[in-house]
Amino acid sequence: MIDALPERPDLPDALARRVAADYDRFRAGLPPRLEEYCLDAYGVNLASRYGGLPIKNPFGKASGQLSLAPYQIEKDAEAGLGFALLKTVIAQNEAGLQSMQDWAIRETHMLVERITGRSGRSGWTVTWKGRGWHESFAAYLDFFGRALEAGGLAGMLVVPSCKYHLPQPGETLWRRDEYEFTTRALLGVWRVACAGPMPLEKDFSPTLAGSSLASQQEKILEWLQRVPGLIRGAVAPGEVWVGLKIFNAMFDDDFQLEMLETAHVPDGERADFLIYGNRLFDPAKEFEGKVGVAYGGPDLSERNLRVLARWLDRRGRAGTASLPLSATGDIGTGRMAVEYLLRGASSFQIHTAFQLPDSEYAMTSGSKTARALHRLLFHPEDGFIAWICHLRRARGWPEGADVAEMAKRCEEEGANA
Repeated sequence: MIDALPERPDLPDALARRVAADYDRFRAGLPPRLEEYCLDAYGVNLASRYGGLPIKNPFGKASGQLSLAPYQIEKDAEAGLGFALLKTVIAQNEAGLQSMQDWAIRETHMLVERITGRSGRSGWTVTWKGRGWHESFAAYLDFFGRALEAGGLAGMLVVPSCKYHLPQPGETLWRRDEYEFTTRALLGVWRVACAGPMPLEKDFSPTLAGSSLASQQEKILEWLQRVPGLIRGAVAPGEVWVGLKIFNAMFDDDFQLEMLETAHVPDGERADFLIYGNRLFDPAKEFEGKVGVAYGGPDLSERNLRVLARWLDRRGRAGTASLPLSATGDIGTGRMAVEYLLRGASSFQIHTAFQLPDSEYAMTSGSKTARALHRLLFHPEDGFIAWICHLRRARGWPEGADVAEMAKRCEEEGANA
């Protein structure tokens, strides 16, 4: 059982005043050496890990329409994000054939709106029509290379996201040629700019979008079992680290746990890390003539946190550790990031918080990425700094432990509770 956080962080008066002063002080812009400042001023080490690779801080941009152009990645790097996931590309074979071609659709405009969850808690959600990368694969490879260059200059990890072939119910054939050609091409771009293994996120969002595939539990579990080995087998051992983006299927929490269990099957085919969890789906909601759209907000985070807490308890009872976890879903405050941290997440993928109305940000200049970081880190009541200091005092953690270390401690403490 994970203890609920109190309404406000419990901090000594002097420390609370310092956080509030910094929140006001940095309205005009974040400190130039953000991670160094947080360590010196608060003993909070923002360094962490994503998919086994080091990142300078745990806050990143989730794959989507905010990461499909070089200028967006450049602004993210300039703002100080720890990592960025690129828009999901649709896999193809050497001849250019794409079995998932229906998902290569340009997005419409985005609608950012308030939403109230079933619990009564209010938040934000973004609605749009559209799916994966709609331009050519060659254009994506060029974009990937330019994004890696921009990220490298700022110490920001850049990661591709890909939607590979998934056999439909009744099919047994896996189109290995798509896995092989696409993975090798992405790795070739990575090798020009980076050393070491390339992290790659496998996007399963066809099920999220109301596809008939979402109703086939057995097929979903087969995907989770087979996909990591197909991606990894396309290149030499150790060259690609596979992350599975576990979606919220249209079933109950027990099936979510079964998905997590399947992703942890102890053999050479399982993923290297996980991302949890994609948006919810409302089959009745209409947007621009389309009935049935995905949504986020409080219902999403509450379900994700509930499932991850049960998963942590299950792994603890079995005496086994979870795969490294990157969290996503309604992360609009540092407090929510800490809720995911308490369930073992060492990095946090954000989307909606980068699109709020200007009135929601206290910072008065800079990009929305920078303004969101200011709010995520330094808000006196909801900020990451304040809540990490609270947890450190409450749990006796040492100063200077990085976020990945704290996530591991949370996993161990939650499992042993």
